[in-house]
Amino acid sequence: MNPSTALARVLVDELVRGGVRDAVVAPGSRSAPVALALAAAERDGRLRLHVRIDERTASFLAVGLARASGRPVPVLTTSGTATAHLHAAVLEADVSGVPLLALTADRPPELRATGANQTIEQPGLYGDAVRWAADVGVPEAGREAVQNRYWRSVVSRALLAATGALSGDPGPVQLNLPLRDPLLPDGEPALEGPWAGRDDGAPWTAGTPASLPAEPLAQGPRTLVVAGDGPPAVGRAWAAGAAAAGWPVVAEPSGGAWTDGAVRGGALLLGVADWVDAHRPERVVVVGRPTLSRPVSALLADPRVRVETVVTTPRWPDAGRSATLVTRAAPPSGPPADDGWAAAWRAAGARVGATVDAALEAETGLTAARLARDVVAALPAGALLVLGSSTPVRDVDRLAVPRGDLTVLANRGVAGIDGTVSTAVGAALAHGGPAVALMGDLTFLHDLQGLLTGDGEARPDLTVVVPDNDGGGIFAQLEPGRPAYARDYRRVFGTPHGRDLVGVARAMGWEAAAIGSADELPAALASGGPRVVVVRTDQRAEADLAGSLREAAGRALA
Repeated sequence: MNPSTALARVLVDELVRGGVRDAVVAPGSRSAPVALALAAAERDGRLRLHVRIDERTASFLAVGLARASGRPVPVLTTSGTATAHLHAAVLEADVSGVPLLALTADRPPELRATGANQTIEQPGLYGDAVRWAADVGVPEAGREAVQNRYWRSVVSRALLAATGALSGDPGPVQLNLPLRDPLLPDGEPALEGPWAGRDDGAPWTAGTPASLPAEPLAQGPRTLVVAGDGPPAVGRAWAAGAAAAGWPVVAEPSGGAWTDGAVRGGALLLGVADWVDAHRPERVVVVGRPTLSRPVSALLADPRVRVETVVTTPRWPDAGRSATLVTRAAPPSGPPADDGWAAAWRAAGARVGATVDAALEAETGLTAARLARDVVAALPAGALLVLGSSTPVRDVDRLAVPRGDLTVLANRGVAGIDGTVSTAVGAALAHGGPAVALMGDLTFLHDLQGLLTGDGEARPDLTVVVPDNDGGGIFAQLEPGRPAYARDYRRVFGTPHGRDLVGVARAMGWEAAAIGSADELPAALASGGPRVVVVRTDQRAEADLAGSLREAAGRALA
């Protein structure tokens, strides 16, 4: 099956699974794959097809079908001015709340802005009139399973947005479909194997209508809660609900669910494949946005696991394109149904934690990894902890003992390192009590001016702790740190700054000192702020330690 045909067949299949019963086509060449897939679906009795020679007429016909039926109705056009003729109907659907789907076939990106025939800038063509818009991307050969999951997820999201299932605000949606030749099908293969959808004709991602009250999730099968970054109050509520239901929780530090009952070192535990295979959850409930751990992402992509995602903000919450259900569900409420499986997760976290503790304490000197664990442990109850992106937040996630009596914040929205010092200062001023920020050296230097406070400005009770590995140490733990890339590593990724951060901090008017042992840390944190505490570390040694901790976790769970 050529890529354009594959996209068309999968798209139409998922539209039908999502409740589409009528579709409208205005003829064209670039839209041919989708038009033929719609015609095939009509022959199979899966939908009713309507064809009109004029795009404006076609689009208002779709508005009428959608308005009367209450179901989403797609209208398909070819590229160029054909797409502009949908605009009036899109505007009507916007104001009237009609679930119209504008399927706009397009030239591939290499033809845009080149003078190519019948080519305009179609992405974003309808502006704010649509509830959601996606430039779907050109289908490619050799990526069948990934693209199938992506396309089906996009269609599901488009239908949920058009019907207002999550927002309560139905209206039009645009899916822009750039297609390359060949545009005509090469046979009629079945949608099986890598092109298969959910069992029993179910949509890839279903949603709970916004008009229904948020009901607690059912006890159901063996369930693991994965709590990412999100509103702290929501995270705390889900941590409590999961505890009542007997569900283990793997939580990121900044989401509110990182409480005493969370599985310690969940990211390390999930990296032990044999243990996970033996204790795999049947269902994973995702709360917030998981942003830190590749093992968590791998679990969510596992086709053997049912993923249900809880909406905590108006943003779409399914980055992995794996959710079977996206819902506004409330936290569960007991009684717990624990057959020992959930207890095994908590016990495994404790074993991993004990092994990590032993490995960290066997190290000579104060490593960044131990620093992350010990900073969390040393803070008084009620303290604020602000975590920089890159390595520190991941070290805390993997190595520290979860604490529900701290307020933990991190800029995980887009996970940049910029503005972290200023964020920490602002949070500390609002918090009003002891506050600590843990951030890498490049994060610290990136927002150095955040240390400046003018005359008459309030100064925060903030201690900024900086593991200084003289550059971008996280890259030593990722693919760029492999020996094959050693020639250019230091200059392009390691990026040594060569600065004395204690002197830099003092020049900005803050008290500052360097420490070299774990014994010095409690006193440094207890001294109060504004203060900078620097711990000098080594990029390669930290990367080696990260690897040895993963191996130790595997041994602990063998």
